[in-house]
Amino acid sequence: MEIGRKGRIARPTPALSHSDPVASPLPGERGPGRVLGYRPVRHSYRPFTLWGVLDHDPSPIAFPAAVPAPAVPAPGGRLVIGFDLDLTLADTRAGIGAVYRALSAETGMPIDVDQVVRRIGPPLDVEIGYWFPPAEVPAMVDRYRALYPGIAIPASTLMPGAVQAVEGVRALGGGVVVVSGKNQRDTERTVAALGLDADAVIGGVFGADKGVALREHAASAYIGDHTGDVDAARAAGAVAVGVATGMFDAAALTAYGADVVLPDLLAFPGWLEPFAAGGR
Repeated sequence: MEIGRKGRIARPTPALSHSDPVASPLPGERGPGRVLGYRPVRHSYRPFTLWGVLDHDPSPIAFPAAVPAPAVPAPGGRLVIGFDLDLTLADTRAGIGAVYRALSAETGMPIDVDQVVRRIGPPLDVEIGYWFPPAEVPAMVDRYRALYPGIAIPASTLMPGAVQAVEGVRALGGGVVVVSGKNQRDTERTVAALGLDADAVIGGVFGADKGVALREHAASAYIGDHTGDVDAARAAGAVAVGVATGMFDAAALTAYGADVVLPDLLAFPGWLEPFAAGGR
């Protein structure tokens, strides 16, 4: 303690704590990242969710910090496009809903499955945490993942335009990278079950943390249905292409800052060709 002028006690300014809720990250679903040597890196972020955009949360909306405009593919460089998985390439709603119904039946815990399906996107432990006490979340996450391969993957289908989107990138000699918040093994299983031709598949990352994988594979654009996918593109310095096939409509994705918003992947080929040619 130090005595300042006029006999007042001068107290040191406290340092910012890593436990500050504004600075602390939400827990994410982390995969082992075995594909092409990728290892997910922990970053501090707070995933932007439905409540911020639709004002269900009275706190102010925090939009992403301004970053330099993403560049189009460099002349002579290989075109690489990143895709989200759930509700972008894969329609996993029926399967995910079925897993939550099974979990509810096993535990006796009431779960509003329709609500769960409407907000697919954030990490698994965040969603589980809405229905179970904190102490039970790790065990319920493990149980969900044990049920998922046998229930959800067989029920998953392709989103409209998904095959055409991937084939369109391939037709231009480009590479395809799938980056998902789903855990690594189930991301790989889903991509394989749907027959999607991807150069790399990375799971267990959400929001801006996806940017690490996208940068590693030199993706020039990232396609996704969630505001967290806009954060991912920004973190990678890539063009953020929203598809209004998930919990956010075109107006919400545009308001959040997506560079381009498509109604679905059926519109993707019409955007891709001029983009690959050097336009936006």
